[in-house]
Amino acid sequence: MQLQRAGEVIISGPYETGKTLAALHLLDALARNHAHLRGAILRKVRNDLDSTALDTFRRHILREDVMVYGGEHPEFFDYPNQSRIWIGGLDRPGKTLSGERDVIYVNQVEEMMLGDWETLTTRTTGRAGILSPGLLFGDCNPGPPSHWIKHRAGLTLLESRHEDNPMLFADDGRLTAQGQRTMAVLDALSGTRYLRGRKGLWVQAEGVVYDEFDPAIHVIDEMPQGWQLWRKMRAIDFGYSNPFVCQWWAIDGDSRMILYREVYRTRRLVEDHARDIVRLSEDESISVTVADHDAEDRATLERHGVPTIAADKRISVGIEAVKLRKRQAGDGRVRLFYLRSALVQRDEELAAKRLPVSTLEENEMYTWPKAADGKPLKEVPVDAFNHGMDAERYAVMDVDNGVGSLVEW
Repeated sequence: MQLQRAGEVIISGPYETGKTLAALHLLDALARNHAHLRGAILRKVRNDLDSTALDTFRRHILREDVMVYGGEHPEFFDYPNQSRIWIGGLDRPGKTLSGERDVIYVNQVEEMMLGDWETLTTRTTGRAGILSPGLLFGDCNPGPPSHWIKHRAGLTLLESRHEDNPMLFADDGRLTAQGQRTMAVLDALSGTRYLRGRKGLWVQAEGVVYDEFDPAIHVIDEMPQGWQLWRKMRAIDFGYSNPFVCQWWAIDGDSRMILYREVYRTRRLVEDHARDIVRLSEDESISVTVADHDAEDRATLERHGVPTIAADKRISVGIEAVKLRKRQAGDGRVRLFYLRSALVQRDEELAAKRLPVSTLEENEMYTWPKAADGKPLKEVPVDAFNHGMDAERYAVMDVDNGVGSLVEW
């Protein structure tokens, strides 16, 4: 196959163009056409694969002659010709990257840092012995124009469009029934998400509240050694049609905060969330839980074992406190981080609507309104994509007791 000689290939394009399906078809074809091939399906976080790429692989591509090992959370697939495809994440590489691989497919490459991708190139050099050279390929959604994907020398970047997806467009170019539903969702997107997810453009997010946010700085892949002994707290923003958010924060001796666990779910009762919060916090000492002011919801939480205090909800002061934490301090470090794998369970209804599924994803969606001249009005943010942002602000205001305590930084 011609692609296997390219070395590094990424398929880019807006949401729902069939990028993942096409990539998985290629991986399956390589496994079937090359006996004893050793391949892998990867994503930055292993748990994010099951309901996304692996679900597509199992429903649309795998045949009955392929053996699945690992049940609902597969470890590898074995083909009749003794080819094997391992499953893993950069957070839990395990045996997936323990040796050379003929081919590695990466789902959602935009989530990865350049160093992650370069590590994978050392596993696909051709020494696995079946494909020479080996092939490292993946799919991605557009991001900011500064992303390393757009600037990596030797990388072949292919473009896909909605018309490429046979589930959306028939051979005569007309929308299928599924296409009509999908395109209606995509056409309803706004701002940067519309430009990237509908139009496939690599554009910078404009007017974001936290323009200090940089995933290369603020997102970590593992917790620091000894973090279990740090102070821990929770922050809650209530919701039902909108997401209910509960965040677990760890605070070290220098007052640095890490979001290490998160519930971000819609259409569940507060009492159900309360039971999950108690279970997830088992054996942890939680110093305080700050929450939105809804008296009935707070009473429900307390009745089920989650006592709360009312959050300091001041918006302008709170935003400035969070911005100070996201900026580099005098020692060159920031004071607020996100654990990449913090999300407990992905809300598939939100994902289907192409809405944020975590506080981390809200960072690029939380924006200032625009004035008539198109410039941002930096007074009160747009009341959207702010559920995790609000809970984050509550947590910071509790830890810092207002902006005044940050002056010593």
